[in-house]
Amino acid sequence: MRIDLNCDLGEATDAERLAIEARVMTSVTSVNVACGFHAGNPEIIRRTVRLAKAQGLAIGAHPGFLDREGFGRRAISLAPGQIETLVAYQVGALGGVAALEAASLSHVKPHGALYNMAAQDRSLADAIARAVASVDQGLILFGPAGSLLTEAARAMGLTVAEEVFADRAYSPNGMLMPRDLPGAVIHNEHEVLERAIRLVREGVVPTYQGVELRVHADTICLHGDTPGADRLARMLREGLEGAGVRVAPVGRE
Repeated sequence: MRIDLNCDLGEATDAERLAIEARVMTSVTSVNVACGFHAGNPEIIRRTVRLAKAQGLAIGAHPGFLDREGFGRRAISLAPGQIETLVAYQVGALGGVAALEAASLSHVKPHGALYNMAAQDRSLADAIARAVASVDQGLILFGPAGSLLTEAARAMGLTVAEEVFADRAYSPNGMLMPRDLPGAVIHNEHEVLERAIRLVREGVVPTYQGVELRVHADTICLHGDTPGADRLARMLREGLEGAGVRVAPVGRE
């Protein structure tokens, strides 16, 4: 049994949050770095990449809509060609800053509304896959398990990492419950750990209606902006390894 633990980082703006992000990096195996559109800036990108490289983590780009006010979580209507440009621009920018630290990118994971929309809209999914493949065919594309985004990535010849969430409630259609609904975010850390272990061992996650959903998991996401994210990351890493699960980045032996 093996799983990757990834976290969306490079989104902090104050010293306390930056310190939490640094502590999260001691427990996860992959980081998705905000590219400056929904959060982050060139200096924060470089700092995050430097810390991630020092920890030996897989480094990925986390492109989103140009929506700092809404943190990239508001749906924005763009044509597929605009999506291609949006994604390629951000991935290229992150790769350029990473090169300053003699680091390279291993993967791309869309952020927020872009991620959710592409999971259910094949034209947007294809646009993201084309952008990633155009920048670097060797990049791994992270997407929701069983989604149109992962289908599009495979059709483009990209390596795919199917992502699941242990701290979010699922709908029966396999999509995450909207954050504004009660119970959408699971705050009980022991429940999150139990769900994570079941996801890896059994390939199942309960929906908010109580029905068990079968999913394939290559990587489990943690949210860096969740209160106590550093503590939860450490508990998940120790709990998974204690359950006999090998925790390692996708694509590495």
